Amino acid sequence: MSVKIRLQRHGKKGKPFFHIVVADARARRDGRFIEKLGVYNPITNPATIELDVDAAVKWLNNGAQPTDTARAILSYKGALLKKHLQGGVAKGAFDEAEAEKRFNAWLESKEAAVNSKKDGLAQSKEAAKKAALEAEAKVNEARIAAAAQAEADAKAAEEAANAPAEEVVAETAEETPAAEAEGTEAEA
Repeated sequence: MSVKIRLQRHGKKGKPFFHIVVADARARRDGRFIEKLGVYNPITNPATIELDVDAAVKWLNNGAQPTDTARAILSYKGALLKKHLQGGVAKGAFDEAEAEKRFNAWLESKEAAVNSKKDGLAQSKEAAKKAALEAEAKVNEARIAAAAQAEADAKAAEEAANAPAEEVVAETAEETPAAEAEGTEAEA
């Protein structure tokens, strides 16, 4: 019986979510499986992977063949490295403590790389948010300035329209007393 480590698709259309399983190669993609090793969510950034590394190494040692994507996931989580280190222990190149020390050092460096990526993503997200707020503030200031300019123009136009009317009224008011004065002189 040929055994494979592969992904079983779950989730909605357009939102995939995978179970990492050990299954008979003849079984359907989402069908029967022997053991569930973990889950993989590619939607999150960075992708969320939960994997039982020891169980994966056990199945790899028993001859299970991972698919291409499953191999990439196993490599990312360190299952293939752990299998490789166990091979070195079996050959006598180093002892179990040294293998565990190397694996833990690799895990720490991998965790640091993932955390730095998360921090970088968070910083870029905050920078984008700050830039968007600054751009919005500039647009708002431009709108306020344009509204103030339009209001000032309207006020100036209103004053210009009212100013000649007041001058005409003032001129007629000035002429009226003069005309009355002429009229009174003519009577006298």
